[in-house]
Amino acid sequence: MQPIEISSYEDFKAYEGQELGVSDWHTIDQNQVNQFADATLDHQWIHLDEERAAKSPFGGTIAHGYLTLSLAPYLWEQIAHVTNLKMMINYGIEKMKFNQAVKVGSAVRLKASLNSIVDLRGVSKAQIDIVMEIKDEKKHAYTASLIFLYHFNK
Repeated sequence: MQPIEISSYEDFKAYEGQELGVSDWHTIDQNQVNQFADATLDHQWIHLDEERAAKSPFGGTIAHGYLTLSLAPYLWEQIAHVTNLKMMINYGIEKMKFNQAVKVGSAVRLKASLNSIVDLRGVSKAQIDIVMEIKDEKKHAYTASLIFLYHFNK
């Protein structure tokens, strides 16, 4: 699927209250988990010790919750191609809830809807409701509302 093209507040406004799309699937492998552990200094065994994790209720290592969350901007760019920007700022995350662990080797994708878009004196504040789906699982990895500030060129 091609990302939708957005280059202004008005372009965003046309999608308010609608689903924007779904990203491609991204498989989380052990190497990515290990690199995230090193970058964040979170070396909990459930993420890294494959032998010990195999005996856990998950049956293997799981991705850090914050690793799955950190994939949101990458996957978001597959859904919406936002251009004509001076800058974009990650403003916040609301209603964040982890629902299910993501086992290493699982594929995830992002589904996004535009909850609201507000013009704050020339800055567009977009609230994007997201769901991180896990392939072949009924429960989602998480749900959240991302808040972005888009500074469009005039």
